[in-house]
Amino acid sequence: MKFATLGHTDIRVSRVCVGAMSFGQPGTMHDWTLDYPASARVIQHALDLGINFFDTANGYSAGTSEEYLGRALTENHVARDRVVLASKVYFNPGRLSQAAIHREIDGTLRRLGTDYLDLYIIHRFDYDTPLEETMGALNDLVVAGKVRAIGASAMYGYQFANLQQVAKDHGWAAFQTMENHYNLLYREDERELIPICRQQGVSLMPYSPLAAGHLSHQDWQAATLRSQTDRVAMGKYDRMETEDQRIVDRVHQLAESRGVSMSQIALAWQWAKGVTAPIVGSTKARHLDEAAAALDVTLTPAEIASLEEPYVPHPIVGALDHNPAAGTMLIDEKK
Repeated sequence: MKFATLGHTDIRVSRVCVGAMSFGQPGTMHDWTLDYPASARVIQHALDLGINFFDTANGYSAGTSEEYLGRALTENHVARDRVVLASKVYFNPGRLSQAAIHREIDGTLRRLGTDYLDLYIIHRFDYDTPLEETMGALNDLVVAGKVRAIGASAMYGYQFANLQQVAKDHGWAAFQTMENHYNLLYREDERELIPICRQQGVSLMPYSPLAAGHLSHQDWQAATLRSQTDRVAMGKYDRMETEDQRIVDRVHQLAESRGVSMSQIALAWQWAKGVTAPIVGSTKARHLDEAAAALDVTLTPAEIASLEEPYVPHPIVGALDHNPAAGTMLIDEKK
């Protein structure tokens, strides 16, 4: 396994991050999530591969994602300093208000069975809470030792820049990571958000690096439980199926010629674009085997250009134009 440092911190993470949205009581969020025994097996396999980075959220499967992850680490007697734990806050009552942030971090720590988080991420931008209130509350958690570093997730570039400026103006903790929607089928953040992150030394840890599985098989309508039941993924990708199938076909062709899997090509592209650690959702151990093996795949400039050439502008998917109903999870994020 290869490792990198998050932002301007001393936090060392594996170049593959395990997305824990795949873990949690089925039916509480998605029908295809793994129950506890299956989740524990995947978590242990990740550790065996040398992966130390896990990303979850307070809203995943009604909190059972955090519970399963924490329980698996505890039952396997994994030393706390052996793993890097990230969780997120926003899809909850109060969103990113001071009261909500202070309340939700305690729930997250309790479910994970730890007294601190390595990385606490705001899950979206909150239009209703003053920027100073949100950044001040996050800084409080860092000062209190409940959080080592903070990060942000999908939002518009100007929103991220404004939040960072507020932190700078007050001498507060700034974001060290960005967990945005980014893959070969969705590259809209290359226009503003990603350049801002690179300018500020913020690490990229994109969700959905395999576009809900579309970059791991050539057949857009492949019959899996997720593809048949995940309406959020359908809403994210199906509207651009005709245009994006051209990219999927090129990934398939390159994978065939290189003798590797399509997912390995899609992940190798992420690292070629300067990503620190793509978040890989895994419902099977072999998914993580392929992700780890992808670290040994290096794409040439010509191969990268060929993969990117068919791309056309897409509707924004990820950043919100307004606040959804509090407590409602609108997104599928990891695979």
